[in-house]
Amino acid sequence: MEPPFPPGAYPQEDGTHFTIWSDHAETVDVVLFGAGDAEIGRQRLEAGQGGWHHVFVETVEPGARYGYRMTGRYEPSAGLWYDPAKLLVDPYALAVDRPFVQDPRLGQRGYDTAALVPKAIVTALPEPGFPEPPRFAPGGLIYEVAVRPFTMLHPDVPEAQRGTIAALGHPAVIAHLKKIGVAAIELMPIAAWIDERHLPPLWLRNGWGYNSVPFMALDPRIAPGGIGELQDAVERLHAAGIGVILDMVFNHSGESDAMGGTLSLRGIDGAAYFRMADGMLVNDTGCGNTLACEGAPMRRLILDTLRHFVINAGVDGFRFDLAPVLGRGAGGFDPQAPLFAAIAADPVLADRVMIAEPWDLGPGGYQLGNFPANWLEWNDRYRDDVRRFWRGDAHRLGDFVTRVAGSSDVFTGAATRSVSAVASHDGFALGDLVAYAVKHNEANGEGNRDGHDPNFSWNNGVEGPSDDPAIRDARRRDVKALLATVFATRGTIMLTAGDEFGRTQRGNNNAYCQDNAITWLDWANRDTDLEDFTAGLAALRARSPHLSDPAMLTGPDVAWLRPDGGHFEDADWHVPDAGAVAMRLNGVSVLFNRTDTAVAFADPPRTVPARSVAFVLDGAPA
Repeated sequence: MEPPFPPGAYPQEDGTHFTIWSDHAETVDVVLFGAGDAEIGRQRLEAGQGGWHHVFVETVEPGARYGYRMTGRYEPSAGLWYDPAKLLVDPYALAVDRPFVQDPRLGQRGYDTAALVPKAIVTALPEPGFPEPPRFAPGGLIYEVAVRPFTMLHPDVPEAQRGTIAALGHPAVIAHLKKIGVAAIELMPIAAWIDERHLPPLWLRNGWGYNSVPFMALDPRIAPGGIGELQDAVERLHAAGIGVILDMVFNHSGESDAMGGTLSLRGIDGAAYFRMADGMLVNDTGCGNTLACEGAPMRRLILDTLRHFVINAGVDGFRFDLAPVLGRGAGGFDPQAPLFAAIAADPVLADRVMIAEPWDLGPGGYQLGNFPANWLEWNDRYRDDVRRFWRGDAHRLGDFVTRVAGSSDVFTGAATRSVSAVASHDGFALGDLVAYAVKHNEANGEGNRDGHDPNFSWNNGVEGPSDDPAIRDARRRDVKALLATVFATRGTIMLTAGDEFGRTQRGNNNAYCQDNAITWLDWANRDTDLEDFTAGLAALRARSPHLSDPAMLTGPDVAWLRPDGGHFEDADWHVPDAGAVAMRLNGVSVLFNRTDTAVAFADPPRTVPARSVAFVLDGAPA
């Protein structure tokens, strides 16, 4: 049933409508705050049909700060955490007045958290217009950005803007994005988040944002200007021909496990918003809880959040963290899940770019290739097979060319839906991939137990930094080969910010808690020669539309040639020492040589140095 007014705080000329959903709450009060955290009033909401609670409060204007208190049963085994001492953040809040700060008292029953929890801000939005078509189309380069680390050290960005969304629209930033051929930036989570409980005692902070509490309110640390700041940055990027994709975390709430804080959804109606089994929170995410996306309340909240960012900020699409949760129900993952169908049928969302991270930690959680036909998907098989090829693992040539060609063994249909990358925020930085054989996460305070162990990385003879010119040259050569492979790959490709100029995280492959120089991009000392090399690859790709075309390759479209000019036969793909292959498309050939010696190719005629990639356009070297 539809609510009497839009969910959230809906300001009018003479006051504000407050509307919130809870099926199990016995009473719901909206609490208003004045200076500091002083309570200046509260109103009881009237319970209506369908679980909607509503009240109109006169004289409350935009800028007013508020939260909710609810009463009801306290029975965590049934998903009920009602505690009137807990101030709850409106899940439809459009802004909050401060960042979340972790505190053990947030999960302590009976402790009043009004002084600990951010207050939602009544926000007036302009009359919405119908959004323009997306700026991004499959086949372009996606550039993954963690907003705060991206510009914290950027010398050309004004100090007050560094680490914020506003910095994304700075001319120096846009010039860099244009230089390397970025078609869309993908912003890692920007909704207000809270640190994990174990971080404050370690003097660490979550710098990535994958621990959201409300989903529409932007984190004040990276968006002090709120939704208007995002809108302005999107407009500036759009004017430069660059799209904007938001990374959304709808798989779990920052309220964590049963010992976590009661901040919002948990205290509003945990039984409806979280998945429960055997009296416990389901943990298909590894983050302590799993959102019940199969249920109508959570599904509506997701759809309304996506519409909000399209209508009010003009974003072009979304990437979904641990996306199988979105399609998971009692029977497991369903590619025809109601949420997917609702997105496809929504007039605001149907044309947006949708990207899945197609795995989670639950049963049947690996779903690569199984999302709706118009969704793109992160392709970890591409990541691993390309790494293995360049590392020199045996029997990988057939896997390698399949990945470069679009992974037809994974994605059925006329077009590849692969988002192909050899590095992302999750795992080694590209420069570390060739400098560390194993992870080095000691700075995370967990005894190096966190993060992935199988990285398919290598160190060129020395673990970590080296002053040996030969080792440094070998590492740069390998990074160039990996970059060239990505830019030679069919369909949509992705780089993580800084990989184009050799960023390092000092071997840390799980740097989410390093809001410091480990993750902040070192613009002043970046490898500008490598950056220029990346820009050259982008220019080559722009001149070669057959590389970026997402259409699946068929027999007449491509030829795979041995160095002697002969066509590869089925048996050739698994020859252990086969490390050189030419991909010939219409107008462009790409020659891959992973061996330790130069290889002379006959067709097209070109000698390719050891461990490198060469491009030939219309018969001429590029």
